[in-house]
Amino acid sequence: MAESDAKFRKTPPSPNPPEGARRYINRELSWLKFNERVLEEARNPSHPLIERLRFLSISGSNLDEFFMVRVAGLVGQVAQGVELCSPDGLTPAQQLEAIYEQSDRLMQAQQQAWEFLRGALEEEGVAVVMPSSLDEEGAAWLRDHFNDQIFPILTPQALDPAHPFPFIPNLGLSIVLDMKRQKDGRSIRELLMIPAALPRFLRVPGGAARYVTIEDTVLFFVERLFPGYDLIGSGTFRIVRDSDIEVEEEAEDLVRYFKSAIKRRRKGQVIRLELNDSLPDAVSATIREDLLVVGSSRALVHGFIGISDLAILCNEDRPDLKFPAFTPRFPERIREYDGDCFAAIQAKDIIVHHPYESFDVVVAMIEQAASDPDVVAIKLALYRAGRQSRIIRALIDAAEAGKSVTAVVELKARFDEEQNLAWAAQLERAGVQVVYGFIEWKTHAKVTMIVRKEEGGYRTYCHFGTGNYHPVTAKIYTDLSYFTADPAAGHDAAQLFNYITGYVEPGELSRISISPVDLRQDLEALIAAEMANAAEGKPAAIWAKMNSLVDAQMIDRLYEASQAGVQIDLVVRGICCLRPGIAGLSENIRVKSVIGRFLEHSRIWAFANGRALPNDGAKLFISSADWMPRNLERRVEYMMPISNPTVHDQVLDQVMVANLIDNEQSWEMDGEGQYERLQPEGKRFNLHQYFMTNPSLSGRGKALKKSKSVPKLRLDRRKPK
Repeated sequence: MAESDAKFRKTPPSPNPPEGARRYINRELSWLKFNERVLEEARNPSHPLIERLRFLSISGSNLDEFFMVRVAGLVGQVAQGVELCSPDGLTPAQQLEAIYEQSDRLMQAQQQAWEFLRGALEEEGVAVVMPSSLDEEGAAWLRDHFNDQIFPILTPQALDPAHPFPFIPNLGLSIVLDMKRQKDGRSIRELLMIPAALPRFLRVPGGAARYVTIEDTVLFFVERLFPGYDLIGSGTFRIVRDSDIEVEEEAEDLVRYFKSAIKRRRKGQVIRLELNDSLPDAVSATIREDLLVVGSSRALVHGFIGISDLAILCNEDRPDLKFPAFTPRFPERIREYDGDCFAAIQAKDIIVHHPYESFDVVVAMIEQAASDPDVVAIKLALYRAGRQSRIIRALIDAAEAGKSVTAVVELKARFDEEQNLAWAAQLERAGVQVVYGFIEWKTHAKVTMIVRKEEGGYRTYCHFGTGNYHPVTAKIYTDLSYFTADPAAGHDAAQLFNYITGYVEPGELSRISISPVDLRQDLEALIAAEMANAAEGKPAAIWAKMNSLVDAQMIDRLYEASQAGVQIDLVVRGICCLRPGIAGLSENIRVKSVIGRFLEHSRIWAFANGRALPNDGAKLFISSADWMPRNLERRVEYMMPISNPTVHDQVLDQVMVANLIDNEQSWEMDGEGQYERLQPEGKRFNLHQYFMTNPSLSGRGKALKKSKSVPKLRLDRRKPK
């Protein structure tokens, strides 16, 4: 159970909700609904136990980041007396009040899920136990491990007027102990911070999987830390700090600024304090007084503090308790050209569907470019690349081979700033031209262009991705990689890079749209065209898949389209501020969310163009952008039209239709922002299972003509209202 205590004046709810609340759902509350859907997967009996545990831990890490960034921003506004309302009409204080109430319920549900999973896992031989329950051999190992590996690292600190409350790092776990000296009965209070270097769970050697927590281990050997004292009482607490980095427009040196900002972030103010309910009231009050600021909150937790740490248990080697192993396919079309990516792309546009098809094809293209003597230039926009990146290595090799290499490294990629600074330093040492883009905007577009000298002149090969150049996330995020040698696309990509590196606003673009230049306007024009088709009595429909729908202006355009008779189907994984199915406003709009084995991440937009969807003449786009103010106004993004017939069929008739007909891992949203899990009626369909077991259209090459083994997907269309 969790009980919040917010240190700000509560604002009574308005008896009559403002107009904004009737049109829009609050962004932060919608995000919490998304995390509830993630948590529900921990309760899904169709998932293996360890995978359910993984969903539980993800819900915990999601919530941590939410408080570190979104709630921290609101707390700052409350502290500064800001009363500017969100589009739905709530002040920052009102939003915080609603957030704390909803997040407390979420935390309570997390504890319930953990108690169930803990028992179920124990029945399967994976147990979290108390040190006192270990057998003689296990107890001996734990004692030696504590003496050798834990005791030297721990530093007890007395809590009294002579010892001010120490600095505690973000997400740091601490133990407070009330002790009594045996010889004279004198009481002392001690603080014991658990260093981040110590794992939260210790696996006791042996055949059976037995784990003990670090905090239980410390308390079990407390006499080793405090000889001559008796333990009277104890409790744990954990803090969440403000971890967002606000870029100041007057920053003269972006690299130096971020190096300094990363250090400051470690000391951000405490936004959330999670306390074990075993802590004495006096201790709890002292901690709160020392750590909390106006607007921040505490959560009194009965159970396990730090749900995100349960991810450690997911590393247990029990394949029978995990999803069946899955190996991504390498596109057969590339293999037909003996692995020559350029020859395959020159022959025909290709789209690769990750993680079902391997991200290695993206890496292979860049590595081939690095070693190819005919390649003269490589340009790549790097947002997130992970800690082990073959792509970074390939760019370094290319530069050292004398090629012109430009890397746009986004320092403002949240929580990857430090890693990106390190990559930038390595690239610069190798002779790569490193560009950090705009001070006030993030470069979020995922684009690579490679210029190659061929017979007849130079040819440009491009990669447009909906996801990051990140080898780890590419295995769990569903994304699209589009490869083309279309000269028009290459020309547009060159203008995009010139915009980022030299602030040269693009002239006339023949293929792509770019935010913040013209992407919003082009989207609104596409919506308006569907409204015009509806007015003429033609079929009019919009399909859109994205991670978040927040932008009020785009939502208003969709409302207008719905009222004009356009049938709109939205697949929005996370935040959705639009209210679907409201009479007179959005009765022609349906919203669903897909939560499953993989994280739905691709952005796809389809416009019927005068015929019922899906059809070969539909206007189809992929993009790096969600429909959020930041993506349309404060980030550099792209929108790419898909015209190649095979690629068009794959993205529209396969990917989009599969998302729309999925009934095993889908949730439907109502006008109040509530979600209901779809219950399959008749034939069951799981889109992730479909793509794991069926080949794609674009990447099959000649094999597709031989096998014809891709099942045709059928969409049952809704009747217009």
